[in-house]
Amino acid sequence: MSSFRKLLTVATSGIFAASAAAEPLADGAALPAVSQRNHNDEIVKLAEAGASGYLLVYFYPKADTPGCTKQACSLRDAYEKLTDKGVRIYGVSKDSVKAQKAFREKYQLPFDLLADEDGAVVKAFGVPATMGFAKRQAFLFKDGKLVWRDLSASTEQQAADVLGYLTKNP
Repeated sequence: MSSFRKLLTVATSGIFAASAAAEPLADGAALPAVSQRNHNDEIVKLAEAGASGYLLVYFYPKADTPGCTKQACSLRDAYEKLTDKGVRIYGVSKDSVKAQKAFREKYQLPFDLLADEDGAVVKAFGVPATMGFAKRQAFLFKDGKLVWRDLSASTEQQAADVLGYLTKNP
């Protein structure tokens, strides 16, 4: 095996080992006490934001890419139904504040987007990240406790999946 192939094998296995090592939050877990900047460069404290009522925190790999846009627009289009059920929404990716702001404005997203450039939120939730991109996942909390999670979150069906849970568990 050539030196290049050995290096590539070691580097690749390290990337996949790092993503496989992440432990997602378990059902009933407390909402992590982690803070991050939103699209307006304001600090959001998730544990405070989700202390009462429902809080959906969803992760996506990259702002303004096809799948991530479908996921965000799914939540945007069902925003009234979700808020009628008391759900607040935060989208999280490792994009910059500037990128999150542009994404939010371009698609008229009515919820906060967190710029997790340092990966603090990704790490606190145990979301795998490969090559700098968070895996698409979603976590729903009620009164600060995890009640539902989707570790392979849908793109177009993200809102329907959350609403389905809420319908079965009023």
